[in-house]
Amino acid sequence: MDARIGVVGAGSLGQHHVRILRDLLGDRFAGFFDADTVRASAMAEQLGVTAHESIDALFGVADAVSIVVPTTAHHAVASAALARGKHVFVEKPFTVTLDEADDLLLKAREAGVIVQVGHVERVNRAVRAAMPYVDAPRFIESDRLAPFNPRGSDVAVVLDLMIHDIDLVRTLVGARVSEVQATGIPVLTPQLDIANARLVFENGAVANVTASRVSRERLRKLRIFQRSGYLSLDLAAGTGEFYRMRRDLDPALLASQPRALEEFVERVPIDAPEAEPLKLELEQFVAAIAGRAPVAVTGEEGREALSVALRIMHEIERTSSPELSAKYTPGA
Repeated sequence: MDARIGVVGAGSLGQHHVRILRDLLGDRFAGFFDADTVRASAMAEQLGVTAHESIDALFGVADAVSIVVPTTAHHAVASAALARGKHVFVEKPFTVTLDEADDLLLKAREAGVIVQVGHVERVNRAVRAAMPYVDAPRFIESDRLAPFNPRGSDVAVVLDLMIHDIDLVRTLVGARVSEVQATGIPVLTPQLDIANARLVFENGAVANVTASRVSRERLRKLRIFQRSGYLSLDLAAGTGEFYRMRRDLDPALLASQPRALEEFVERVPIDAPEAEPLKLELEQFVAAIAGRAPVAVTGEEGREALSVALRIMHEIERTSSPELSAKYTPGA
């Protein structure tokens, strides 16, 4: 199917969806809609694409849409698209609540269309390089720190930033979360700005996940510990290293005397082709619509990441000071 695809929302992230889909699809790019008419007009002229006057006008010419609006509007926009029988790509987090997520999944099934959720870190270069070496992780440590940015501050940092890593660790471990311990505080906004969670999975694996949007510096690190070795990934740089026991080592030598790390551990270089992650993600969406590939991140997977995020927020509310009381709703 040679689908025509458009974009809803052309802000700081949406403009890149517009640019990439224009380049990928050519004449099959259906244009975009943005409520800010001044911004829309300027972008249409800059990129040589059509800015539609209404979302209905876009739906009238598109078979699918990429939804890049504030999280609080995901459900409303996606509902409208699904009601018109459009395939949808929805940026993370999938929705604000599980009820909203369940409603979209039901509407997608009834319409027989595809829902893909934008968990872009799955195609991060470092993650792509590491995947051939991932083998039943037992402990994962994730740190995602960033300076404050008003974009995304309408929701807690758990939904704004941490949800990237919730989806990643779930994908790497390959099991559901069975237990959550968490803490966090608001600093610059009424929402949580710093949070830490300890996730225990049904297979016994554990992940320690930290996210902050009030850091002086940017940091996106992922460390994966497993029987076969240790993976250290820099998601910001797209690089990583794999360390494992030397295969020619006699274990008895380790007990005889202290030895330098290099004598019993070898570094295995890992790499993946350079590519723009968002382009890879949208290529996956195009391929799924055409039936050439499965959906990369399904709506059900997006819902599961959201469920864990909401459990984290509820646990923080349950154990924190009164000012956060009743702010967050338990996940299911």
